[in-house]
Amino acid sequence: MVATNSVRKRTGNISVGTSVFAMIVLEKELSKVYPEIDMVTTPDGSPVGMVHANNCSSDINAWLGLFREFSEAMGYEVDTGKLFSVMFNKALEADPDGGGLLSYGYYSGENITGIDKGRPLFVRSPESNFNLANFMRTHLFTAFGALKLGMDILTKNEHVAIDSILAHGGLFKTPVVGQRIVAAAMNVPVSVMSTAGEGGAWGMALLASYMINKDQQESLDVFLEQKVFSDVQGEEVSPDASDVKGFEAFIERYRNGLAIEQAAVDHLVENGRE
Repeated sequence: MVATNSVRKRTGNISVGTSVFAMIVLEKELSKVYPEIDMVTTPDGSPVGMVHANNCSSDINAWLGLFREFSEAMGYEVDTGKLFSVMFNKALEADPDGGGLLSYGYYSGENITGIDKGRPLFVRSPESNFNLANFMRTHLFTAFGALKLGMDILTKNEHVAIDSILAHGGLFKTPVVGQRIVAAAMNVPVSVMSTAGEGGAWGMALLASYMINKDQQESLDVFLEQKVFSDVQGEEVSPDASDVKGFEAFIERYRNGLAIEQAAVDHLVENGRE
């Protein structure tokens, strides 16, 4: 939270990798306990609601590995950075809801949705608009599907207000695309800063500096904003209304399709074993 300047109330950060979590600094305690929400605090004691989903980018990486194999079989060597950039940007050409496609990138069980084993799954109907752009948008959408369900508990059940989110992780190396997807999912402006790759060790150093040098009346959020991050460059992407509406349509499909994912867990054996 310190390393990403996300300690002020109504702000948060989202970290994306093989799993994904979001931490939102709350203005007050939640009204009750939710199994989907972990309660922690900022270093200066403000309550934080954390939503952690076990699955995020693994299935995207697997599919892009398949496209790399295809390219190589056709005789083309593809740079990894270019592969991800081209494929991610295709998602911006897609139908807002992903064309009726559905996927679950569950490499492991997912507590938020009550699925106890991993079964990566891709599903479509004959009426779905099956093209590359919708395929990529669907997989980017579903990377944040379980997280979205947890975040809805905060924003819809508990009416938690969020002014902005700072994002970090490899998915955001391709400019704009990942931010637009997260902004659509959370309906909140999403920023990526040049320092977003700095982690816990730097955050601890910042806290030590704060304790040694702070004015007794200076709060941690003021110290970070005025003395650490004041000159840090960042790019903010605001939610696009069409993207938000499209993600809401997708997440309804995602909720309704969880029975399909459960059926895959129940009936698809792995290596001859349950």
